[in-house]
Amino acid sequence: MNNAVNDGVWSGSWVAERLGVGLVGDDALPGLLGLALRRNPKRAHLLVSNVLGKHVPQSPAVVYDHGLQLGRRVAALLGEEAEAAVVLGYAETATGLGHAVADGIGAVPYLHSTRRPVPGVAPAGGFEESHSHATSHLLLPEDPGLLAGRGPLVLVDDEFSTGNTVLNTIRDLHERYPRERYVVVALVDMRSAEDAGRLERFAQEIGARVELVAAASGTVRLPEGVLEKGQRLVAERESAGCGAVVAPGGAPQPGSVTRVGLRWPTGLPDGGRHGFTPAHRVRLEAALPAMAGRIRDALPAGARRVLVLGFEELMYAPLRLARELEQGVDAEVRFSTTTRSPVLAVDDPGYAIRTRLVFPAHDDPADGPGERYAYNVAGAGFDAVVAVVDSAADTPALHAPDGLLARLAAHVPHVLLAVVPSYVPHAPERPVMLPEPLRGPAFSSYAPEEVGWLLQDLSDVTLEAPTEEREEAIQSGGAHYAESLPVEYQPSEQYQELFHAALDASAARLAQAVGVVTETVITERSPRPVLVSLARAGTPVGILMRRWAQFRHGLELPHYAVSIVRGRGIDANALRWLADRHDPRDVVFVDGWTGKGAITRELAEAVEEFEAAEGVTGFDPEIAVLADPGSCVRTYGTREDFLIPSACLNSTVSGLISRTVLRADLVGPHDFHGAKFYRELAGADVSVAFLDAVSARFPEVGDAVDSAVKELLAADRTPTWAGWRAVERISEEYGIHDVNLVKPGVGETTRVLLRRVPWKILARAGAGADLDHVRLLAGQRGVPVEEVGDLPYTCVGLIHPKYTPGATGADGRAVNV
Repeated sequence: MNNAVNDGVWSGSWVAERLGVGLVGDDALPGLLGLALRRNPKRAHLLVSNVLGKHVPQSPAVVYDHGLQLGRRVAALLGEEAEAAVVLGYAETATGLGHAVADGIGAVPYLHSTRRPVPGVAPAGGFEESHSHATSHLLLPEDPGLLAGRGPLVLVDDEFSTGNTVLNTIRDLHERYPRERYVVVALVDMRSAEDAGRLERFAQEIGARVELVAAASGTVRLPEGVLEKGQRLVAERESAGCGAVVAPGGAPQPGSVTRVGLRWPTGLPDGGRHGFTPAHRVRLEAALPAMAGRIRDALPAGARRVLVLGFEELMYAPLRLARELEQGVDAEVRFSTTTRSPVLAVDDPGYAIRTRLVFPAHDDPADGPGERYAYNVAGAGFDAVVAVVDSAADTPALHAPDGLLARLAAHVPHVLLAVVPSYVPHAPERPVMLPEPLRGPAFSSYAPEEVGWLLQDLSDVTLEAPTEEREEAIQSGGAHYAESLPVEYQPSEQYQELFHAALDASAARLAQAVGVVTETVITERSPRPVLVSLARAGTPVGILMRRWAQFRHGLELPHYAVSIVRGRGIDANALRWLADRHDPRDVVFVDGWTGKGAITRELAEAVEEFEAAEGVTGFDPEIAVLADPGSCVRTYGTREDFLIPSACLNSTVSGLISRTVLRADLVGPHDFHGAKFYRELAGADVSVAFLDAVSARFPEVGDAVDSAVKELLAADRTPTWAGWRAVERISEEYGIHDVNLVKPGVGETTRVLLRRVPWKILARAGAGADLDHVRLLAGQRGVPVEEVGDLPYTCVGLIHPKYTPGATGADGRAVNV
């Protein structure tokens, strides 16, 4: 199936021939519009825009340029008054068009109507769209004064058919916020002479100028009885099986959906639902190249035809991402969005809607569950689809077997999911108050002065899922790893003995590394650092560093634990809390070890975006770690890849705290990320015992620490990222082609065996007792250990990308194949 516009056939001819419906007007009309049929008691036909980016995939440059050009015409019409204008777009079809018009006018604020009520946001107005399938529009500006100005109001819709919607809007707003001038903008003006006269009379009644700007104009010729005839034709076609997807389908394959972390700037609105200011536009323009670059890097090699698919009212952000992507790749990029509008699909070049994908609503709409649609996607020859949704729509329904992602994956080889955080305004007179840190013994088994957790307590929420189910969901794109928790590993008696033996053997080595990294921090970073550990692996290290500073210097350093999630960034609310109470220049981020350096890069990008969004400066994103085998940082205790015993266990060596959780239905825009406190595991807790065993060795390693620090401070510690390069090589050699599924180092390998479904373990030939626990875990899981001669790490854990549920290892547990 090809785009009807590209077939050299007018995509309205099928309807015109059967119903006698025709377009009369500018020569440009057939290029701008096609015709389709829909089941609607008020209007059978549908004008389908070829340049709107809603039903027909189109070049994002073409879509955006049509809005820009209309905006420039409005600016010329308004002259000096343009500076005082406010632009209002209509949901759902014109939200992106209206935003592009605002860009074309210049530095003016933009707002669009919405059909999605937002709790806590009082409507500043509303109106009805009489002919639509979904009639009620709300106006929900964060700043009610946005509509109260005296300057021109520019109203933007995709088509101007009767003028009823515009009349309803102006009537409602003029009663509350009267002004002297309105400009109505549309891609096409299809009013009859009678409708045009009605608007003129209305303008005279309210005493205001109402002017119109359109890309083309004409009328729709509707023969008598066309509504009834159209309804019969729709019923006949649907009963014959039309309206479904024409292109062959099938079940989505595991691994066919991949999440892309956009790094959307903190606090930047996702669109104009609550208002979008010129300052917001500046921030978006600055962030677009990097965000589009992340999408580009995630596209499959050799993709020649790519669709960026927006989501209902979320049109502008996906459009701008698509336009930026189009400028940076060799592939042909197209843009369209999903919609509420039910339209008949007919696979004919003379019909505007060739195929239709049907899926359940996935954003908890106010009008209840129902169907949603994506048109002209199936059968269009796309190699990849980038689905862009807001976080309110990133729900289980989106990932369900009959959800949008599954529907796309059945017809397109590669589906990428990019989530834009849904912006929820809060009243400035009621600032959000972030809570104080959680502390033991109410939360964690650590003493209250040892660490304050900048987290929310989710202990009463069931979040655990079997390891095999989590692995399948993560690799298929159905869920992010931070949306659930693995079932906590309960170590056998033999494994616990290994932990204690490893602790006895390495306590002095650990104590020296703690001393070296702490002295380096105090010397180079701050004489009184604020330690901020990355929960949870970094938290025992942060406590040990705090204890060293107290032992050696008599310092009582503040220590907090915060959440960072790969692909989602660091908890921005935790950074806000820290910036409110401490000098960011004193903050030192702490982790246990580096693997390939993914979290190092994640933190650097997240801090940069946070500071740009908040206007805060001073945070140093470089992590201080106990061990840096990947050569990713400058501040470390050692670069050897040896067993850190705290990597052997999960919560029972980390204060009984789970790994952190970030899920839209549990963590709101003004919440800290979440975690659980496993009180029920107190009998197996060795958290404090681990700390005490290492701290007890501080007195004996003082001289060694001083010598090591002196040598280290004089050395060239520039990160070489040798670990990252090694991981890329291993990924290619073993046919994995995804560095996120290669986990280097003893610590990361251990976590693969405890939390994931591993494929195999690579062990450096000759590695000794440091791998005893790895060999034991691998034997319990039925995972082969392969000795490798040339390995920069002591060991590497591999997760195969083609995870197949049901395949089992020697222990009867599921493994990869």
